[in-house]
Amino acid sequence: MRRAGDCSNRLFRTRRGRYDLKARVFQLGEDYVVCIWGGDRPHVGAVGMALPRPSLRDPQRTSSTGSVFTYPGHKEDHLVKEAAERLAASLGGNVVVCAGAHWEELDSRGIEEVLENSRRLVSTIIRHLLPSPKRRGCP
Repeated sequence: MRRAGDCSNRLFRTRRGRYDLKARVFQLGEDYVVCIWGGDRPHVGAVGMALPRPSLRDPQRTSSTGSVFTYPGHKEDHLVKEAAERLAASLGGNVVVCAGAHWEELDSRGIEEVLENSRRLVSTIIRHLLPSPKRRGCP
């Protein structure tokens, strides 16, 4: 698979709604480490890892398999697993995502907004890192 250039230390941000998320992406050869944070107390709450593999339904498509480690009391497990699996399947390399975001008194609607911003953030990262005929290296 063709690779975009080295995007080490690239910063991405959602800038949408109350629950803004930021991410820093480090490219290590064909692999990626992504740190996602937000809120008033950024931290490491969970770590997700994923690797690309042929889809079980359609071996012509790439899917991924992921694993998660979550510190007790933290809720970022779904965020890191989904992000790591999407990134690995799209970018074709091993991916590690660590995340920690905290907002006081976050309700269920707020949690959904955080997860939606995480999806937007991952989509933005994928768009910027996938090689294209017009793009060489990092944007």
